[in-house]
Amino acid sequence: MLERLRQDLEEVPEHRSGRNTQYEIADAGLGAFSVFYMQSPSFLAHQRDMQRKKGENNAQGLFGVERIPSDGQIRNLLDPVEPSALYGRFWEIYRRLDECGYLEKHRGIGGTRLISLDGSQYFSSQEIHCPNCRVSVRDEKPYYSHMVMMAVVCAPEQEHVICLDPEFITPQDGHEKQDCEQQASKRWVKRNAERFDPWSATILADDLHCHQPLCELLLEHELHFIFTCKPESHEALYEELALLERVDGAISTKVVRKWNGRYHERWVYRWAEHLPLRADLKSLMVNWCELTITNEATGQQLYHCSWATDYTLDEDLVVEAVASGRSRWKVENEGFNVLKNQGYNFEHNYGHGQQYLSMILLTLLMLAFLFHTVLGLSCSMYQMVRRELAARRTFFNDLRALTRYLYFSSWQQLLTFMYYRLDLAPEPG
Repeated sequence: MLERLRQDLEEVPEHRSGRNTQYEIADAGLGAFSVFYMQSPSFLAHQRDMQRKKGENNAQGLFGVERIPSDGQIRNLLDPVEPSALYGRFWEIYRRLDECGYLEKHRGIGGTRLISLDGSQYFSSQEIHCPNCRVSVRDEKPYYSHMVMMAVVCAPEQEHVICLDPEFITPQDGHEKQDCEQQASKRWVKRNAERFDPWSATILADDLHCHQPLCELLLEHELHFIFTCKPESHEALYEELALLERVDGAISTKVVRKWNGRYHERWVYRWAEHLPLRADLKSLMVNWCELTITNEATGQQLYHCSWATDYTLDEDLVVEAVASGRSRWKVENEGFNVLKNQGYNFEHNYGHGQQYLSMILLTLLMLAFLFHTVLGLSCSMYQMVRRELAARRTFFNDLRALTRYLYFSSWQQLLTFMYYRLDLAPEPG
């Protein structure tokens, strides 16, 4: 994966003029990636010290950085690099995972691939800004920010999400209004729909995206959808639903009793078909379902949510639709939450720049997250070391300490060192 990432960076067009080309763009990109992968802002500084003292360093041994640029040089070299230069790396990794069978359990309704979309802010300032900033006004002062649309492959009951290429929410040429999540999601779909066989993927998103233009775009590209659908933003649909409530059997119901280990829960599924997504004659007709979970003994409501979908539902498929729809939260819980709170420092300003710096750095950070996910899915030695050390923090603390004081010529050597020092190797004979 690292070698392919280097190849991508080496193919970035040279943007410098003159003779000041001491450091390669690829070394700047891999250097930034190493900081995110190790979850250590000081990693490169420690490797410069190791190089001076020992004549070798882990930035080179582990990440292939030939010459370590300074932080300022990395920012200058990467600022003109568009993040799209690295988008292919996400899809190459996804394809390899799929071909090798590591994504067999990452499927949802009807055996389709579930893709969850969601947006989040990753930079904000009242002073620092660039042409790609979103601008709003607070207390009569400009407020600058960056947002990104994240896409992940997810599935019910699966711990890992597979990060796909991001779509940055920026002002677009020819648009007077600020860009928004809905426009970003459309661009992501148009760019990537052809990567999936017809009707082999289901797009998941929150209520913000449950509107006709996006739904029609997905159907046009032969993609299914399951979107959260709230009453306050879909008045026409729920007015029609209220009329159906008055007709016996117009709304289908299925009740399931489940034991959660402490008490019985009552799961009530309801669904109806051919409801208008908006209030006009050209409205797209969708199918609707909801799940309400209550404590059987007390009647206390534990959960409620509803969705709009293009799937034709029955007693079996409604259960699959709800399970897949609930997986939408994985982009937040196993995606953004991990990136913000588990050492990646998603919202930290690593560098803003004047062109694409904040975006290319975030793309490299997301690739680091993806690389860790791949190891968690495919590398038994990595899995055993992580399981033995238990806490994510402990694992990365050990990585940082080892690579500060000891030199490793490859990742295999480092993992093998940890594996044997933790006494994880089976006893001979």
